[in-house]
Amino acid sequence: MTRAWIVPVSLVLCGSVVAAGPLSGGRPGVAAALLLVFVLLAVVNSPLAFPRSISAPEAQRRSAVDGRPVVFWRPGCTYCIRLRVRLGRSARRLHWVDIWRDPDGAAVVRAANGGDETVPTVVVAGRPHVNPDPGWVREQLSRSR
Repeated sequence: MTRAWIVPVSLVLCGSVVAAGPLSGGRPGVAAALLLVFVLLAVVNSPLAFPRSISAPEAQRRSAVDGRPVVFWRPGCTYCIRLRVRLGRSARRLHWVDIWRDPDGAAVVRAANGGDETVPTVVVAGRPHVNPDPGWVREQLSRSR
């Protein structure tokens, strides 16, 4: 779990160091703006930007019942962030599995990707799709209704 917070915490610390320069130079507005940018980047790269993760077996069980896709992801992955942002509010309807928190989820991703933990891997109707277009995922989600 702590591995998921390394990037966000590092961004906040770096932002603090970068903002210290303008602050010591008597420009608190610039320092605040810089710190705000780094904090926003930290939030986007944190697990907070994603819907609550569940275990892989639970996600697969729920997907079998409601037909919604399962998204295997990890914090700090730019492609996962891109998918999450482009899906908007509809992302909450998907089943999200953080492979850093769930060994079963990591195993599913490795099995689908020849041993690699390539994310996002989206499983639709039992078939894995690696880094799919967000529009395609949205279309699959609308079909599951």
